[in-house]
Amino acid sequence: MPIETTWHPGFPLDVWRTLAPLRHGPEDPTIRLVDGGVWRATRTPHGPATLWIEPRAGTIRASAWGAGAEHAIATLPRLLGSDDDREAFRPEHPLLRQLAIRFRGVRFGATDRVLESLVPAVCEQKVTGTEAHRAWRGIVRRFGTPAPGPWDDTGGAPSVARLWLAPDPATLARVPYYELHPVGLERRRADVIRRVASRAGWLEDAGSMPPGEALERLTTMPGVGPWTAAETVRSAFGDPDAVSVGDFHLPNLVSWALAGEARGDDDRMLELLEPYQGQRGRAVRLLELSGIRAPRFGPRFRPRSIATI
Repeated sequence: MPIETTWHPGFPLDVWRTLAPLRHGPEDPTIRLVDGGVWRATRTPHGPATLWIEPRAGTIRASAWGAGAEHAIATLPRLLGSDDDREAFRPEHPLLRQLAIRFRGVRFGATDRVLESLVPAVCEQKVTGTEAHRAWRGIVRRFGTPAPGPWDDTGGAPSVARLWLAPDPATLARVPYYELHPVGLERRRADVIRRVASRAGWLEDAGSMPPGEALERLTTMPGVGPWTAAETVRSAFGDPDAVSVGDFHLPNLVSWALAGEARGDDDRMLELLEPYQGQRGRAVRLLELSGIRAPRFGPRFRPRSIATI
């Protein structure tokens, strides 16, 4: 039987958009954003768990299955942004003011699970989204395990909701690099994933540190640069100031949206975000949600697959 709860947030909450950054591609086996709610599988300190989160007229109803169900229910408010100080964001730019109102229900939640954010971020290093999502999906399907849930019972949830747990760190640390080649990872990224998995406990402890120190700890790992670390702490620790420096598209988006400049670099992006120190990641998230896109020049990158090379 599931453990259930009803939570009254007391603030506007867009569950779907708040949790959307945790989904790495539309076919991510660890999470399903569906009409009516969100399914999510995770490994808690007490064991695996699957959450069903259903918003209803200002309240959140949730059910959880698995050995980690109690932990998943207890940390549900934090996952949905209860610790997020959204009022600290005071946008000066008219566009950001409009977007802050339009997306007032979007929060920065925290999973408190570093590897669950770090491994897919490594998959996304310097490749197209299609390639990255394919690699992450392949890792989960090949080395993960089925998640607990109502589908274990007769007459349970439909198959579309069936989830998988990401591999536990010990499993990933033991995988030879060449076994990650078929899912689309070359040796460099494969070795980074194996390396961070072998230091999982030390990296997970970063959750007790201030965001700046957590970023520093992550970037001491070879192969984990500022971009990968920022992508990780945004979701794992709910850091609203995390900016993914080194992103291919982000400087252009920020420069175009805030200054009308079709192209920008990291320095220009950080200059434009300077007024929002402490909340720069929130400004970026609002711009991403806006649908604004910088003008494109030249051909787009084509997805590749190294699995058959």
